[in-house]
Amino acid sequence: MTTTEDAPLLRPVSARSAILTILLAADPPSLSARQICAAATRVGYAEATARVAASRMVSSGEMLREDRSYTLSPRLMERRRRVDASVSPRLRDWSGDWELVVITAVGRSPADRSDLRGDLTGLGLAELREGVWMRPDNLERPWPERLDTTCRRMVVRPVEDAADLVGQLWDLDAWSTRGRALLDATGSEDANTRFTATAAAVRHLVADPVLPTNLLPDGWPGDELRAAYADYKPWLFTTPSD
Repeated sequence: MTTTEDAPLLRPVSARSAILTILLAADPPSLSARQICAAATRVGYAEATARVAASRMVSSGEMLREDRSYTLSPRLMERRRRVDASVSPRLRDWSGDWELVVITAVGRSPADRSDLRGDLTGLGLAELREGVWMRPDNLERPWPERLDTTCRRMVVRPVEDAADLVGQLWDLDAWSTRGRALLDATGSEDANTRFTATAAAVRHLVADPVLPTNLLPDGWPGDELRAAYADYKPWLFTTPSD
């Protein structure tokens, strides 16, 4: 079962993570040093600290600097795509079918197994048992060709009750409880607390299984978290005097 990590609701965000969060929110994800510093100082980071963190991120290859602008590295652009897919998922009407993925490759290294698990989790699938992953077939997203050599993918119609199967795959109550607490925190009047809560909310949305409405518990906060993030992004890039 995919569970929600039992962790503190809000953790301090380093300057490096703050800049990454700012670039993940920017559209397009390319900002000048002045824009990065303006957003960072608005949410409680000193300009000098932000500049040092940005310089270190360029040196480590996490950011690229071109024409006085900073953008995400290709690896972090993949993270950006996952965030975008979580914030604005593409859904189709659910017919009752399920997507089933069976891992067929053998003899893989621990690193390869970890990468594959990350890929399948990122696609919104959950593990029913070792090597067997499922989800309702209501989510539109591209399927990475690299997985064709390690997995078999099919559409099935389970005999058992869909709600019972969902309960075996995800801990929805835990996700909802944490999501509701994060939603409350994003309404804080303290700029740094709001920023920290919003960053945590985005990470939480990446773990949203995006299930059909009739399979979700009452009060599911997924759409409210998405709306809170959509409202937050313009505020982040607006100077207080605007």
